Amino acid sequence: MRITVSGLPGSGTTSLARYLAERHGFTMISAGEVFRQLAKEHNMGLAEFGRLAEQDPTFDKLIDKRQKEIASDRDNIVVEGRLSGWMVDNAELKLWLFAPISCRITRIVSRDQVDDIQTAEKITLERERCEAGRYRTYYNIDINDLSIYHMILNSEHWDVGGLGRIVDTAIAGLQKPTPS
Repeated sequence: MRITVSGLPGSGTTSLARYLAERHGFTMISAGEVFRQLAKEHNMGLAEFGRLAEQDPTFDKLIDKRQKEIASDRDNIVVEGRLSGWMVDNAELKLWLFAPISCRITRIVSRDQVDDIQTAEKITLERERCEAGRYRTYYNIDINDLSIYHMILNSEHWDVGGLGRIVDTAIAGLQKPTPS
């Protein structure tokens, strides 16, 4: 089974993908973690590195290509990333996590150790604008088009365990043999 988990920054995609990988014994691939690591390696913040990626598509295309290759070669994988639902055509379950900006910013302040909410919001909105532009330019993808997803979940209402149980039920339903 191939599962993709996508959503905007701070929506909980990495946490849910980790939960699913651990719970089901799947391999996890995370575009966000790769992007964060590249930013760190270049001694840049996420927004600054995003601007660099805007000028040089090599970074995004490398991450996206690698995710696509790994996902096409393996079964029992969870692919987490903003574009994973678009990149992994043959996923049996494509998830989009939604959370209001205020919820996401609170999480980002804690996760990324940003000094204050206003700075986190400014950085996050800039990052989202930058990414949306790159996705449109590189792949003609409108990140706001959620029509490709099988499930859209509001992560503000459930913790990772609650979201995980919802998705576990969907996975169990997909794994049931079809009656003849």
